[in-house]
Amino acid sequence: MLFDGVQLLDVTGPLEVYASANDHGADYRLLTASCRGRDVHTTAGARLVADTALEEVSGRIGTLIVPGRFDWRAAVADRELIAGIGRLLQPSRRVASVCAGAFPLAATGALDGRRAATHWCLAAELAEHFPAIDVDRDSIFVRDGKTITSAGVTSGIDLTLSLVEEDFGPVVARAAAKYLVVFMARPGGQSQFSVRQAARQPRHETLRAALDAVTADPAGDHSLDALARRTGVSVRQLTRLFRSELGTTATHFVEQIRIEAAQALLESGSDSLDVVARRSGFGSEETLRRAFQRGLGVTPGAYRARFRTTRSAHTVERVPGAGG
Repeated sequence: MLFDGVQLLDVTGPLEVYASANDHGADYRLLTASCRGRDVHTTAGARLVADTALEEVSGRIGTLIVPGRFDWRAAVADRELIAGIGRLLQPSRRVASVCAGAFPLAATGALDGRRAATHWCLAAELAEHFPAIDVDRDSIFVRDGKTITSAGVTSGIDLTLSLVEEDFGPVVARAAAKYLVVFMARPGGQSQFSVRQAARQPRHETLRAALDAVTADPAGDHSLDALARRTGVSVRQLTRLFRSELGTTATHFVEQIRIEAAQALLESGSDSLDVVARRSGFGSEETLRRAFQRGLGVTPGAYRARFRTTRSAHTVERVPGAGG
């Protein structure tokens, strides 16, 4: 789908993935359509020329992709666009949105009663304006039945790679990702941002220093006593700062940072679990395993195995015909 104000990468990201997949054994036919076949202007200032008019698209569609524009109200208010998307929902085997594309897709009612994602800074607005949607504020992309919605901008690439894998297998998807020099295996359930980024920016300089110290060296000594000594405050004051500004404990924050460090090691390397545990600050494989079960609901070994694919444990599968 093309329309004025669309984010350029929302369109070109998925198209490049499909084109690369075609070079490595896939067989996709790519088609862009806009209302009345008009040229559209993107946020980057580039003009896109549609292959055809939306009104002329007919027959079965493998995947309908709805990109977004951050001024989502303008997209939702475009009755011609919303009607066009709505008309193509039924003949589409699956329907995907990229970033703010969740809004025009939601305006058709296609996401009612479903779990859906969008850019993290728009998640609250999606939930407010479309209360029938179960908004996932964290995941890279979410699949619920035939609908797949992704988070911010580049997550459309992750989503499309997962569709390529579904259609033609992991070898083709991995080859396409390698050619594009992107990660093939960023699972849909992976967070849009790191633990440190997700934490509210603390007002107190002492707490900021503590957070930065943990983030810079997850394997270091980050006991309460050590953190208090390092930042020059008492254990009691540091504990109070974590509670009042972050709503958590120092111990929990350190564990989350170490889990994230261990995830990166499992995703990118082949070190034994014992080595991963030591390098991420857990000390032992058993401690690592318990932390993963507590924080992610999977074992480190299962996480590593899952990361060999784009599939996510958060995918919602529905029985055909059973609602939506």
